[in-house]
Amino acid sequence: MIVEDVMTAPVISVEPSTTIAEAAKLMLADRISGLPVTMRDGTLVGMLSEGDLLRRGELGTERKRPSWLEFLIGSGKLADEYVRSHGRKVEQVMSTDPVTTRRDAPIEEIVTAMDRHRIKRLPVIDNGKVVGIVARSDVLRALARTLSAVSPEVVADDRIHKAVLEEMDKQNWGGRFIRVRVENGVVTLTGAILDEREREAAKVAAENVPGVKEVVDQLRWFEPSSGILMG
Repeated sequence: MIVEDVMTAPVISVEPSTTIAEAAKLMLADRISGLPVTMRDGTLVGMLSEGDLLRRGELGTERKRPSWLEFLIGSGKLADEYVRSHGRKVEQVMSTDPVTTRRDAPIEEIVTAMDRHRIKRLPVIDNGKVVGIVARSDVLRALARTLSAVSPEVVADDRIHKAVLEEMDKQNWGGRFIRVRVENGVVTLTGAILDEREREAAKVAAENVPGVKEVVDQLRWFEPSSGILMG
């Protein structure tokens, strides 16, 4: 799956000269938490998010520090913060170096970018212009569609058995002491786990194999300090 499959288009955007009041009303009216800032030809110049509007003088929420710390920070940084907390136009408050993506980027790439940069949305750029936006909610909708599209299928027990073992063998969390039995699509997990958290991981690994109707947990936890197997 790629970005073009999940992105939202056309994009609601604002220009740098848009007032903060207008931008805030637009975000509330359309129930969106961030806006690309573009020139009239669609060229991206920044992003405005809810986070950019939290530290505001009107709300009394601008950043406050002890005077000795402000001296160490320097006048330039303080001046920049003043503009961001009191500026009346989007261009004075927006983030000017937004993380972007492209139409053909894999979903894995944008999720990694969101996680690394702690952002909720990425503008989609094509030939320097904004053609879409992909947000966490778009990824969530794609997940919901994918899960809803999965239909139950009848799979032979031996194929299920092999698939469950292969899935657990690929993981680094363990599973080497887990035994798998399959009968009429019902997977029974027996054996030992070295960490109680492996129990749920093993169940999830089995549940995601096509054809599995139910997973029965009969795993026992091996307590290292005492050497006792616990149910």
